[in-house]
Amino acid sequence: MNSPAYPIYDADQHYYETPDAFLRYLPKQFKKEFQYVTVNGRTKLAVGGVLSEYIPNPAFEVVAAPGAHEKWFRGQNPEGLSLREIGGKAVPSDAAFHSGPAHLKELDKNGVHASILLPTLASVIEERLGDKPDVIAALFHSLNQWVRDEYGFANGRQFPVAAINLANLELALKELDFVIEAGARVVLLRPAPVPGLRGSRSFGFKEFDPFWARCAEAKILVALHTSDTGYDRIYQWWTQGGAGETRPFEKDPFKEVIDVVLGRPIQDALAALICHGVFDRHPGVRVASLENGSSWLEPLLKRFESTYHKMPRDFKTDPVEAFRRHVYVAPFYEDSVRTVANLIGMDRVLFGSDWPHPEGLAKPLDFFRDIEDLNAEEQQMVMSSNLKALLEGDWK
Repeated sequence: MNSPAYPIYDADQHYYETPDAFLRYLPKQFKKEFQYVTVNGRTKLAVGGVLSEYIPNPAFEVVAAPGAHEKWFRGQNPEGLSLREIGGKAVPSDAAFHSGPAHLKELDKNGVHASILLPTLASVIEERLGDKPDVIAALFHSLNQWVRDEYGFANGRQFPVAAINLANLELALKELDFVIEAGARVVLLRPAPVPGLRGSRSFGFKEFDPFWARCAEAKILVALHTSDTGYDRIYQWWTQGGAGETRPFEKDPFKEVIDVVLGRPIQDALAALICHGVFDRHPGVRVASLENGSSWLEPLLKRFESTYHKMPRDFKTDPVEAFRRHVYVAPFYEDSVRTVANLIGMDRVLFGSDWPHPEGLAKPLDFFRDIEDLNAEEQQMVMSSNLKALLEGDWK
């Protein structure tokens, strides 16, 4: 379809990292922790000295074509084909997948004015290096510097997220100041507990208030994007005794049903922010749930409502109202946007295409076909004005 008169703002586009993204600025003492190695003639990744199959082709010489898995995710797979079968032949990596200028041309081609840009391979880091926060910080700082070089953090059309890890709060605040100075408008947190020497804990605890206060002060949007959260161990409890590495492209019906990849991590992350009082202490914070879908949303709101009626003194504000004020959700194309809007308001719904990932849309504007039941004003909110206001720090 043709682009509408207003500019399209896409909350979920990606780049495929080149090896240089992590290695260009990585100090020498950390390079043994993140290595591209050759195994039987193929490039593989070793993280913390351990070979990883999390992403089978970590150099991204070839990738699945954008949108190649759409039929699978829409449930249009009566033959029961695997992702590999339904996705067809891999394609060579394109410059638009890892180059800022080439990506801008792709935005123009696809009728998209601006997009949030997220990493792909970076999601391998935190779960495998949780006991080495200094290494995580160094890798994220290297990635953020590469992004600054190749894209720029805020040129008015491309808004790459700045990756932050909170395990070492001092380093996290230093990185936050660095990316704010570089012009970042969005920071990325993994929707998972923060690792530590005494065990993991919620990023909603008061010890992390300096981070949330700085985000509120600078009106920086916090993105919680699906990642390797460590929740795969729940699946493994039931299947293989806690052994093995999560592999996002290997599908299992049991894992799909218990929803440890998408629903459970984001529910817990948002519950932590609300139950542990982040929005009460920092009313200026805004959070966006990206590429987590929305099937988890209604059950979570119902649990908030039920718990609030049982324990009203444990909340300073109604948790459902806190959610509706502070949280934005990007539904999947197979979700009902109308249902999401009925739960949290049309002004809290974001459009995300997940381009160029195979599970996303090959043509971002095809999302209009999934919101034909919305009127023109509602479509503009979802496709443009909601995210535009967030990126401009124009929120109430």
